[in-house]
This record gives sequence, structure tokens and C-alpha cells, in this order.
Amino acid sequence: MSRIGFIGMGNMAQAMAAGFITSGRIKGEELLAYAPHKEKLYQNSERIGFTPVDSWKELTERSDILIMACKPYQIEAILANGKEDINGKALLSIAGGWTFADYKRLLGEKVRVQCIMPNTPAMAGEGVMLFESRHSLLPEEREEVLNLFEALGIVEELPTELMGIGGAISGCGPAFMDLIMEAYADAAVKYGLQRETAYRLISQTMVGSGKLQQITGDHPGVLKDAVCSPKGSTIRGVDALEHGGLRAACIDSIDAIMNR
Repeated sequence: MSRIGFIGMGNMAQAMAAGFITSGRIKGEELLAYAPHKEKLYQNSERIGFTPVDSWKELTERSDILIMACKPYQIEAILANGKEDINGKALLSIAGGWTFADYKRLLGEKVRVQCIMPNTPAMAGEGVMLFESRHSLLPEEREEVLNLFEALGIVEELPTELMGIGGAISGCGPAFMDLIMEAYADAAVKYGLQRETAYRLISQTMVGSGKLQQITGDHPGVLKDAVCSPKGSTIRGVDALEHGGLRAACIDSIDAIMNR
């Protein structure tokens, strides 16, 4: 296994690092990370198990594959000062809004690039990993990277023009699911359930519903109909959600992202 080096260790990078190590696909000593806030970096390394390094130079020298995991607006400054150190290496980018063409403009042909859009459920091995179809990895590198990222969830390849909508659904989607879980937990507490119990019931219901759709391949409407008995409780709840504009609100949330 190649040594992997994280450039930055924010929430998404932490989720990925935890997922990689928990899966057993990579050992903590093979997973390196550099970030300017050293105290926080070392605290996270103790909690997650990756290996912190003290400088950009050390990270680039010790890593075979680098993962650009800093904030998107920081990338140009980082590469302006350190791109010579990554010549000949593979660079995976999880920065939102950055594409293969953007990196090619800055790095030319000297760095092999693959853009990926992950999401936070990667920590639990249930993430969505969107790979931009355009890349310059060597065949053996791409196979290794795909194998590594499959430990974090499902891998989907999308053309550049669809990475935006794909990222809106899977990258922003966990926050939307969390809002729904919180709302139903509030309703459960209102009618007497302890909050911890409510969260367990609701989160497992969401996980189970998603798994059921994946396994059966059925249209969500078919699965919904199977739960709705004539004059039953579920169809009354569905009717209330329709009157509340649930579907329109879901579409509006994506419109707000895509039309910003």
C-alpha cells in the first residue's frame, strides 16, 4: 500500500482518515497528515490513529499519494509555494468546486490528478465517493485508489459537468438527513420517547430504508406504497407531509445550492 498524505485535516479529512484506518485497508503509520495548527493536528492523530508530520516538506517527501483536503480558497497559495515538491506524484483532491482542468492549469503535466467528492458518512463506511471521470492517474494508481475509497462506501464516477449536482446531493445531503432525524426526534420526544431512544429509532429507520432500496432496486414510491395501508396511519402521515410541501422543499434546497 502506498503511503497517503493529507494536506489539511478538517472534518472531512478526519472522517476519511478514520474510515480508512477502521476498515483495515491502511495502517496509521502509512497515513500521514500535515496542517498548520499543530496542537489540533496532534490531538486528532491520537484520537484517529494517523501519523502527524511537522512540515509540508516532510509530508511530500514521505507520501506517495497526496490528498488535497484544505479549504478550496487556500489551494492556489499552497501550490504556488510548494508545487515543485509534488512533481511526479499523484494528487487526489476533495476540495469542492475544483476540477481536473483547474489543477491542470496550475500544475501542467507534472502531477497526476484525480478529483473526488466524498461525504462525512465515510467515517462509518457508508459514504458516497464521487470520482470525476477525467483524471491523469496511472492505471495501477487508479486501481489502488478505487480499492482504498471503496472501504468508505460506494464509488460513483461522474463526468465533470455533473460533479456539481452529484456533490449537492451526496455532499450536502447528510446535513439534510440530519435535519429530518432531528425533526422526527423532536416529535418523538413530544409524545414521550427519551431523546437517545428517538435518535436510535430514527437513524436506524433511515439506514434501513436506504439499504432496502439499494438491495431491491425498487422505486421509492413502490417502497412507500408497501407501508401505506388503506385508511392507515402511514398514509395519513404521508398526506400531512405532502400538504407541508416536503417534496418541494427538498427540490428547493438543491435549487438554492445549484443557483447560488
